[in-house]
Parts: sequence; C-alpha cells; structure tokens
Amino acid sequence: MLSFENTKIAFKRKNNTELLKSYWLFKLLGNNFLVKIGPHLLQLALTIKLPIIPIIKKTIYSQFCGGESINNCQKVIDSLANYNIGTILDYSVEGKNSEEDYERVFQETIKSIETAKGNSKIPFTVFKISGLASIQLLEKLSSKTDLSYKEQKLEETLRERLHSICRLAKKMDVNVFIDAEESWIQNIIDDLVNELMSIYNIEKPLIYNTLQMYRWDRLDYLYKCHERAKTKGYFLGFKLVRGAYMEKERERAIKLNYKSPIQKDKQSTDNDYDLSLEYCIKNIDTIAICAGTHNEKSSKYLAQLMKKYKIENNHPNIYFSQLLGMSDHISFNLSSQKYNVAKYVPYGPVKDVIPYLIRRAQENTSISGQTSRELNLITKEKRRRKKLS
Repeated sequence: MLSFENTKIAFKRKNNTELLKSYWLFKLLGNNFLVKIGPHLLQLALTIKLPIIPIIKKTIYSQFCGGESINNCQKVIDSLANYNIGTILDYSVEGKNSEEDYERVFQETIKSIETAKGNSKIPFTVFKISGLASIQLLEKLSSKTDLSYKEQKLEETLRERLHSICRLAKKMDVNVFIDAEESWIQNIIDDLVNELMSIYNIEKPLIYNTLQMYRWDRLDYLYKCHERAKTKGYFLGFKLVRGAYMEKERERAIKLNYKSPIQKDKQSTDNDYDLSLEYCIKNIDTIAICAGTHNEKSSKYLAQLMKKYKIENNHPNIYFSQLLGMSDHISFNLSSQKYNVAKYVPYGPVKDVIPYLIRRAQENTSISGQTSRELNLITKEKRRRKKLS
C-alpha cells in the first residue's frame, strides 16, 4: 500500500550530515520574517561585494540545485538514478533580457537535449519561452498588438529557436516540457506549444505544455485541447501543476481592473487538479501527463486512478515529479513502488540562479504547511536514526 510516511525510504539518499543541513535550511525557510527581508539583505551583500556566494553555494543552492553546469549535475543525476528517480534538467537563470541572454538559454536547452539523448537517467528537459524572448514581445503577441518591423524579426527568431529545439528533440527522442508563465503572456505560449505539438507529437507525445490549475479556465482548456488534438491527429503532453504566480496575478488584476484568472479558493484548485488527472488517465492512450505536485493527496489520487483503470505503475505516459530538495517523502516512496518519478534539477551559475532561489524560498512559505511538513519528516527520520545508533 502506498504511504508517504516511510522516512527511511524518503531520506535514504542523505547521510546524517546532509539530513542535518536540510533540517536547518527548512528551519530558516520557516521564518517568514527572514524570508521577507532576506532578498534585500542578499542584494545589499552583493552590492557591497561581501563574499556571500560561497555561503549560498554550500547551503540553499546545494539543497535545491544540481550544479553550475550540466556536467556539474552529473553527481546528482547518478545519485537520483540509483533510486530509480529521473532528472529533469532545468537551466534556472531568470530575469535576463538581452538577445545574448536568450541565445544562451537556447544553447543550454540544446545542450540539455543532447545530454538526455539515449539517457534513461534524464527522461525530460525543460525551458521557459520567456527565456528565449522578451516579456514585452510575448505580451504584445498574447494581446495580438501590432508589431514593429524589429519586433516581427524577433518573433521570427523566437519561432526559429522553438522549432530548432523541437526538431532536435524529435531527432534524439527526448521529451521536452515547456513551462507555464504569467497569464498575460500565456496565450501566445499556449498557441506556440499547440502548434509545436501538432507538428512534433504525431507519432508519440514528445512536447508538453504546462497547465496551472489555480486558473479557473484551465480544465475547460484541457478539454478543448484534447478535442483539437483528436481532430488533427496528434498526441497531447501536459505537465499538470497548481501554479507559481498567484499573488502576482491577483495584484495585477486588481491594479488593472480585470477579472482575476485565479480560482476563488484553494479547494477549487484542488478539485480542478484532480479532475484533470482523472480526465487524462481516462484518455491515457492519447494524453501523456506529468503530475508536477508536492501535494500528497493528489499524488495518492493519481496512484489510485491508475489502479482503478488497471494501468501499470510504470506506464510510459505517466510521471510524477517534485523539485530537487523538496518532498522526498513523495518522490522516493513512489519510486520504491516502481512508479515513474523525476526530480526537477535546476542548474546554472550561483549568482545567476539567486532569483530562482529567492522565488523558491518565498513559494515555500506561501504553501500552507509545506515547510513544517518537511521539518516534521526530517525530525522523524533523525529520531529513527538516533534509536538505531
């Protein structure tokens, strides 16, 4: 029977020193005041050139990131693979806005696909479309605003990059996630990914869009996507998440006086998330899914659905996924029962990944009970090991 309470399985990858480090990190992340002022203190330290990068690298960076390059991630990739957990390579450099930066993200995405070729340890790679083009361009494309000549050329470059990535992914038989983003640029992302799926998912699901189920319109969007895919004859791939931009979305809706895209409450999000799982499982022959969630109930529900519809635990169209450094009790207990599991493994230069790490810390505090749950499980495992010593 599937249980997420077995801490021996959950933390078997960590020795006592690593477990203690995780304990203190989550202790700090549980302090809302520290998380709130931390980014300001960090920016000050970087501005006055305090030697803080090595400290970050040994603490929060090593907890949530695989390394500064793909090669540096190999130790983490191998370690996860020892427990039948795959790696999703994620170049997590955020907030860059020059053509040079976009080209670098493009080249890293290409490199991640080349690394994943024929490598069962890396079942997916991932990128954000905002890593390949400016937010300003994506906003204009989403709202169908007229583009200048220069912007038209930038759109052409974006489309060329996307097709280059997907052509290579198809050639090398590598699955690719395209992450969801803020609602005001998601329309063009959806359009682009649907176009890519209609071209590259003819023989099998290869390109995956991401649905943020804290949006009240996503369940209906899932149904419409499936009808379109059936009509045009291609497979769908979806990564299903609850979402990562809720506060920003609500604030912008209030400021600009439009209806918020966010569900009225958490229960509505949970309901739609689980309904999306059931719909995909019922149509698993034409829809491949990755349940990207740290929610125990939804993870168990998906496992129950698979049992109900007599789907084997390691069905190639079904994956569970959590972030590196979080929810090991879900990841490792699922993998111990032969479910397909993959961890998001962010990588990139420490200084450039700091915006990602700040967002990760803030999301931890905003998810009700997430940090305390991690702490309770680590404490339980520490006690178990102490009894054995």
